Amino acid sequence: MERNKIFKKIKSLINIYLLWIKKNPWEFVLILSILLIGSFFRLYKIDQYLTFLGDEGRDVIIVRRLLVYRDLILVGPGTSIGNMYLGPLYYYLMAPALFLANYSPVGPAVQVALLGILTIFLIYLISRQWFGIKAALASSFLYAIAPTVIIYSRSSWNPNIMPFFSIICIYSLWRVWKKEEFKWFIPLSISFAFMLQSHYLGLLLLPVFAVFYILTLLKIKIKKQKKDSKNYIEEMEKRRNLFKYSLFSLSFFVFLMSPLVIFDARHGWRNTSSMKKFFTERQTTVSARPWTAIPKVPKVTAKVFTRLLSGKNELMGEITMVILLIGVFFVFRNRKKMKGYEYSGYLLILVWLFTAFIGLGIYKQEIYDHYYGFFFPAPFMLVGYIFASVQKNLSKYRKIIVWLIFSILVLYNLFENPLKYPPNRQMQRSIEVAEKIKDEYNGQPFNLAVIAERNYEDGYQYFLEKMKLPVTDIDAQRFEETVKEQLFVVCEMEKEKCNPNNSPKAEVANFGWSKVENEWNVFGVTLYKLIHIK
Repeated sequence: MERNKIFKKIKSLINIYLLWIKKNPWEFVLILSILLIGSFFRLYKIDQYLTFLGDEGRDVIIVRRLLVYRDLILVGPGTSIGNMYLGPLYYYLMAPALFLANYSPVGPAVQVALLGILTIFLIYLISRQWFGIKAALASSFLYAIAPTVIIYSRSSWNPNIMPFFSIICIYSLWRVWKKEEFKWFIPLSISFAFMLQSHYLGLLLLPVFAVFYILTLLKIKIKKQKKDSKNYIEEMEKRRNLFKYSLFSLSFFVFLMSPLVIFDARHGWRNTSSMKKFFTERQTTVSARPWTAIPKVPKVTAKVFTRLLSGKNELMGEITMVILLIGVFFVFRNRKKMKGYEYSGYLLILVWLFTAFIGLGIYKQEIYDHYYGFFFPAPFMLVGYIFASVQKNLSKYRKIIVWLIFSILVLYNLFENPLKYPPNRQMQRSIEVAEKIKDEYNGQPFNLAVIAERNYEDGYQYFLEKMKLPVTDIDAQRFEETVKEQLFVVCEMEKEKCNPNNSPKAEVANFGWSKVENEWNVFGVTLYKLIHIK
């Protein structure tokens, strides 16, 4: 009986969507076209374009060991600053994709791409509900073709899933605040746990949550009436549900964060200590005074719009910022004319962006593009809404100017499309090198080292382990056991800079006195085989 009910519900939903398509054929064609364009830019030759260096190799090594050897994972990757560790949720998210792809790193990369495509669709659905069809199509189309977004949508890396979970967080928060549907606390807490275990910049969503949680509380007023009155009972029931689902969702969040807590407890609270140090010793990391970020906001805003909206063109980014600020003022001035959910969605996006810009402003280190992941969708949704909104009261010729500006923005993004550059083929390089080592290791255990500016061993080691070759990491505490008779050195630099015998790289230095027995050029890198000098 239960199964029949599920099938009937699915059939009913399909019929509703088919009816919607019948009534809105052009809108269906347009959003389908946008999704196909976004899919093409993310999935075309993904095996050749995906990033596959040390970090990506480390991740698939850990997840493969989980799948093959049942090694449970309690901690995720380390952060580049602060000596902190993320939680392991991303690794568990990767596991099904890696398994289904027969342990090819392409599987998790495709998974990230599919989440990126789904993010395009979510931007469309949410923008349509808040702002209407024009805004939804404009924002989703810009997001589908944005070069920076595309680059971070086609590689398996923990920050790359943040846009998908961030938009779920924000929409869930809106359902709680605006529609008082407190069950949405559950997807909010789950998606926030995934965000926080993708990158700790997800913490910058906490002020947004706090603001709208307080606004939700303020909406629920216990009126001074008799305790048995209908209004009093309804308001009390709302308040009970608010706290009930708040606690329920908090338990989900704690459960998803518990592996990291268990790991930390087992290792003397090392992660907690690092986080405390990061936020308390603020000379080189963050400022404790948020108001100091205000002078930096214009610069941060211009950089964000340059990297996300204007195809990385700085002049166009600054022009976009100015136009958007004028548009924001124009829309806010006419806020009384907003209908339906317009104002609530608009306010939520502005608070989301303002918090992000202040947070980035108090951060004292270099700001990289992937740091924007926790608010990737926001500027696109804002542009789409401003674009659709300012047209309403404009003359025909002014509308043409607005369309022209939007078209220029589209062209800048298309001109910088990542597919115009040749693929890096990093994964293929790792495979070729591993195959060459397989041909030359003579059945004996060996060590591995990589000499490079921005890479390390794990990208190559993954395929060596997958081929079941006896590669061993040198452990300084078990020196005699782990140092083998041969060392393969992969040099990704110019041959004149390699010098494998005297390299300061720890993996080479720990191997001891050695000489080059042989060398080969493989896929643009130099592969050396070193043996001990006896």
